[in-house]
Amino acid sequence: MTLHQTVHTPDRAACGCDAAPGLLPVDDAIAIGLALLRPLAETEHLPLARATGRVLARDIAAPVALPLFDNAGMDGYALRLSDLAGQGPWFLPVAGRIRAGDAASPLPQGAAMRILTGAPVPAGADAVIAQEQVARRAARIEIAQRPRNGQHIRRAGEDVALGAPLLEAGRLLGAREIAALAGSGVGQVPVTRRLRVSVLCSGSELVPPGAPLGPGQIWNANQAMLGAALAQPWIALRLRPALADTPALLQKHIAKTLRDTDILITTGGVSVGDEDHMARVIQNLGGQIHAMKLAMKPGKPLSIGQVGQTLWLGLPGNPVAAFVTWHVVGQVLAQALAGMARPGPVKSLAALAAPLRHSPGRCEFRPARLLGHDARGLQQVACLEGTGSHRLAQFPQADALVMIPADMDALPKGALVEVLPL
Repeated sequence: MTLHQTVHTPDRAACGCDAAPGLLPVDDAIAIGLALLRPLAETEHLPLARATGRVLARDIAAPVALPLFDNAGMDGYALRLSDLAGQGPWFLPVAGRIRAGDAASPLPQGAAMRILTGAPVPAGADAVIAQEQVARRAARIEIAQRPRNGQHIRRAGEDVALGAPLLEAGRLLGAREIAALAGSGVGQVPVTRRLRVSVLCSGSELVPPGAPLGPGQIWNANQAMLGAALAQPWIALRLRPALADTPALLQKHIAKTLRDTDILITTGGVSVGDEDHMARVIQNLGGQIHAMKLAMKPGKPLSIGQVGQTLWLGLPGNPVAAFVTWHVVGQVLAQALAGMARPGPVKSLAALAAPLRHSPGRCEFRPARLLGHDARGLQQVACLEGTGSHRLAQFPQADALVMIPADMDALPKGALVEVLPL
């Protein structure tokens, strides 16, 4: 019996929309954007304490071997196996005590030394026996079972050898990376400079959240949403005030913004309505449009262009569509430009908890909830009901996007689908 139908595999961003007439596949749009990029070359050196969340600019080789010296893997007693002659039990006097941070003296012949976790193993010792495996009797210990050679000893250099690769360029420095650097004695690291990102929302109807609304006005959710999504240590973010749908006004402000911006993100004005001026404004400023009209739902109006050395991402005006296009396309390009070695969200497979229907033609990224794993260990996912690019209030219920290939009209319960975590 077939338990699950595999729809596609997560090793490529293929969306199954190659045949959609007049529309650009999502993975092709990403490839076009990546081809425009020249990753940042400027670097700076930062103290380790300030490097969290930054992008490592060059490979780091281990400046020392780790561990630095043979040390005890647990509390116990360091001993010499040759002192355990014949059949046990064996009795050894305790000749001293070594703590982490002590300078160990050599192990006397025919004796053991009390040793604590992380303390240097004294010269002459070839095993550490755990304190639970001995009986302490005044100034000596009784050993009932012979330990093996090297037992509970962390050997110098067994973690990493001197000069071995420690971290590769393009790593985002998080707690694990910082731990490896700090443990190797690295006090400063070279990082790529922050990516300069400017966000400009267009729409005569937009007012700041909390401000009173006039007729036909709405609060600007896109600026707040993108501000939260882009609040990363590797990004230098500028949130521009929302602008009315006036071409001259847009062109004036965008021209100023382009002067010191690596990525310009705009929202709205990229569809085909009478007040959608953004593409013409970019072209009037000498820019080129390289991708428009994606076979993507939501997010068909997403546009990718370039003005001088600045990458332009024209996101749709509807907040859910703006979020999805940023998450699926925009952040991949931003991370690549910032020098990250493996940009983009990590994809995985999950089984649909319920059947769904889909209108063929565009690859759909549907908000969904991860439900945990079933008895066989397979992740389950449920798409939200009644989704739409304008339905913002239910969006916090989602913690993933389900990718529905463009050529699918229905998927049964249990079908394996690609999911992108949010």
